[in-house]
Amino acid sequence: MRYFNSLLCLALFPLLLQAQSPLTEAGVSEQLAQYRKQAVSQITYTLGLDITGSPGTPIAATENITFHLSNTGKALPLDFKAPAGAVQQLEVNGKSTAPQLLNEHLILPASLLQRGRNQIAIRFTAGAAALNRNADYMYTLLVPERARTVFPCFDQPDLKAVFNLSLQLPLQWKAIANGTLQDSTTTTTCKQYRFKTSDTISTYLFAFVAGKFTETVRQLDGRTIHGLYRENDTAKLRPSLPSIFSIQSNALRFMEDYTQIPYPFQQFNFAALPDFQFGGMEHPGAIQYKAPTLFLEESATRDQLNARSNLLSHETAHMWFGDLVTMRWFNDVWMKEVFANFMADKIGNLTVQNNNFDLKFLTDHYPAAYSVDRTEGTHPIRQQLNNLKDAGSMYGNIIYHKAPIMMRQLERLMGADSLRTGLREYLRTYANGNASWPDLINILDRYCAADLQAWNKVWVNESGRPVISYRAVLDKGRFIDFTVTQKAEDGSSKIWPQLFEIALVYPDHVEEVTVNMNSGKVHLPELVGRKVPAALVFNANGQGYGVFPYVFDKANQTFNLPSPLLRASAYLNLYENILRGNGPSHTAWLPFYTSAISAEKDELCLNMLLDQLQNIYWRFFPAPYRQTIAKEAEQILWRTLAENTNANQQKLLFKAYSNMALNRAAQDTLFRIWQTQQAPGNIKLVEDDYNNLAAALCIRAYPGSDTIALAQLARIHNADRKLRWQFLMPALSDVPARRDSFFQALSKPENRTKEAWVGTALNYLHHPLRTAYSVKYLPQSLELVEEIQKTGDIFFPQNWLQATLGYYQSEEAVVIIKRFLQQHKNYNPKLKNKILQAADNVFRAHQLPASAQTVQ
Repeated sequence: MRYFNSLLCLALFPLLLQAQSPLTEAGVSEQLAQYRKQAVSQITYTLGLDITGSPGTPIAATENITFHLSNTGKALPLDFKAPAGAVQQLEVNGKSTAPQLLNEHLILPASLLQRGRNQIAIRFTAGAAALNRNADYMYTLLVPERARTVFPCFDQPDLKAVFNLSLQLPLQWKAIANGTLQDSTTTTTCKQYRFKTSDTISTYLFAFVAGKFTETVRQLDGRTIHGLYRENDTAKLRPSLPSIFSIQSNALRFMEDYTQIPYPFQQFNFAALPDFQFGGMEHPGAIQYKAPTLFLEESATRDQLNARSNLLSHETAHMWFGDLVTMRWFNDVWMKEVFANFMADKIGNLTVQNNNFDLKFLTDHYPAAYSVDRTEGTHPIRQQLNNLKDAGSMYGNIIYHKAPIMMRQLERLMGADSLRTGLREYLRTYANGNASWPDLINILDRYCAADLQAWNKVWVNESGRPVISYRAVLDKGRFIDFTVTQKAEDGSSKIWPQLFEIALVYPDHVEEVTVNMNSGKVHLPELVGRKVPAALVFNANGQGYGVFPYVFDKANQTFNLPSPLLRASAYLNLYENILRGNGPSHTAWLPFYTSAISAEKDELCLNMLLDQLQNIYWRFFPAPYRQTIAKEAEQILWRTLAENTNANQQKLLFKAYSNMALNRAAQDTLFRIWQTQQAPGNIKLVEDDYNNLAAALCIRAYPGSDTIALAQLARIHNADRKLRWQFLMPALSDVPARRDSFFQALSKPENRTKEAWVGTALNYLHHPLRTAYSVKYLPQSLELVEEIQKTGDIFFPQNWLQATLGYYQSEEAVVIIKRFLQQHKNYNPKLKNKILQAADNVFRAHQLPASAQTVQ
């Protein structure tokens, strides 16, 4: 049937094209992609770009495309999202033809195409939307389907190609690209770089970075690695550069050993970009990273060091998972991301000192995964996608954080050796090509005794999480029966097959039992006859998934659990139960968290507790109640900071103190620290920290706040960061009219090009202390989301919504959001999910109980 449908599609293509069917609808439809995959192969792009002009200057470009065509008599669309007149000249197999741009496609006439090899020559003006042009540097970012916004191409992941690139550059600029540099020539006004033919890659992986960069070159394991960066703070560069190269080298060795496939591309270069939209992007030969994540001072926290290791290892792992083997269609974009994260976790266990793998895994992935999966806007890991123009909305915490949890369950189900064997076969089978998740499951199924198809159905193809509960029957202080049950949080009948541990906490020791949760109800006969413990910790090993019970007689039993992993699991279980309304009321939250923070000595656990406390403080404490307990919270945090001797933990506590400071005395303390640049305790504060202090004072309308903002601007010596602060200053102003003007300016796409800056500014505009005023921005903010998806990069709609909606509690905000959804019943479902995800805390703040229940 599939073969018949393919033939029918080929036969009807000319008529469908004329009718502007889904084959030529805006974007790249799945039907068009399927047709071209059958018809087109052996693609080569030869591109020449003149980027010597200023950021607003049009980029003159030439392109030659060669490809093999398996049939004739049918017009063929290239993807090119450009205005009329962008193509000045088009030749098809040596014959000129008038360029025809139809619905974001450049049409190649059937009469000029031929069976076999075809050659297309195009002179055009390159689109600038994805070129990220700045005065001193630029970079491409083409994922998921933005190559078509720059040059005509077959912009779908399963039509891989090779690229020949030449760039005309300003004299002071350097550049890297997918291929190694072949040669360069220089004139009195400019230079030209020609790069060797790239490896075979998808269009979304085509990339170059060019500009005024400092270049560093290292030889590691016989491989030359070039790094470009604009950071000029030697206090960050000195400790960071050796670590960056060491982690990448270790990651490459690990991946080559794990996969048994040598590094599959001709070079391994990278660029660290100021305020990059993502953490990183895996372009072969020209990996891009967000510079602030890479360049850390010597006093960086464990969380920062872990984040850097994860980022570098994640992008390195992509060279195999995503670049060597690429998903066929972006409905499986999660495949490349889950394996990159899965491998990064393994690599981090080797590259980060004193790394507690299980604890790091839990703190990295679970809070982020739950933050989406508990909402009405949750979705399956694998989603349906009809057109690549909607692919960007598929990214988020489900694929980056729930999927690695799923993979760890799969590894436990199969066994680590069997999974590794299956993955090696997968990479060998589909190297330099494309594969789908069913292709991989079919391979792994041969190495697993369990029914992977049934397992896959609920974990990958369905959404949500289970709620785990238990029933214990006791007699004379011992268990005579113990039953664990699971029910889907959304009320459905789904069952998640999984393994997790329950810890039985006794005064002098801890015992663990494994639960094989392969049905809705499981009896644990191994507990029969055991003494009833003082506490139970569900998901003690941090590998299960769901809402687990929080079972303690006394709160201090949580703080005194013998391992950081047990404590982190207990903290997570408590927090999730609080958000479901099953925990203590808000009057009990502060005593619990301040006691836990005072007692906790592990840095990752402390960071989790502080995150939870700050979320509760700003998102769920009623504003009047927050004001009444603010002084106590400030004093406890400051006292805990003074009593703690660990510099990293002191810094975490100080950040929480500065974030939560409401009273004038606390604000005066922050001002003195900012003004004198003298940090308390053993803390070492750097420029970013003082930026944050200045912002905190401005948001609180501290006396002279505008002067503080200007003074902080004068302290910043890096040109890129100075521009960023200038952009943010109107959002920090305590003059409402300035903030209004700034917000209105964001309605124009040209004012949203620095997406990371915009996200920070929105956090300032919608700070909890300003929501009573800024609620008026919400209707327009929601109306802009569709346009933001069209004009921005993949994470921008999500970031826009989270920064906008995250801290509202008022009934007015709830009404605005619900009214918007009611008035847009045919709204893009993936964007609707993003709104529901971002609004979840707004809705939840009205649902939490206000009883006098307390933690015992």
